Amino acid sequence: MSDAVLWSALADPHRRAIVALLRDRPRSVGEIVESCGLSQPSTSKHLKVLREAGLVRVSQDAQRRVYALDPAPIAALDAWLEPYRRLWNRSLDALGRRLDEAPDDPPHPPPQKD
Repeated sequence: MSDAVLWSALADPHRRAIVALLRDRPRSVGEIVESCGLSQPSTSKHLKVLREAGLVRVSQDAQRRVYALDPAPIAALDAWLEPYRRLWNRSLDALGRRLDEAPDDPPHPPPQKD
C-alpha cells in the first residue's frame, strides 16, 4: 500500500479515533459504533477505508464482523517518520538547553501608572 493511501486514510479524525480504539483490542462493528458515536453506515464507510488502506483486518465471528488493527502499515509509517522525529528531538533539545541557560527570575514589569 502506498504512503499516500495510508496518510489519506489517517487524515480523517473519525478514522484516527477508530484506529486508537482498535489499539487496545479487536472490536465488533457494534462496539466501534457505540464507542465512536457515529452511525453504523458512517462507521462502516470509515472501516472500509481503513481496510482498503491495510490498516485493519476483519474477521467473521458468527454474525459479527470483528476488526483488528494491522500493525505493519503503522510500523512502516513510523519508520518513515523517524528522520523527522530526530529533527524535532534536536530542535526540542536545543530549546531545552536555551531554557536551562535563561535566568530563573523573570524580569519584573515596570510599575503601572495610575
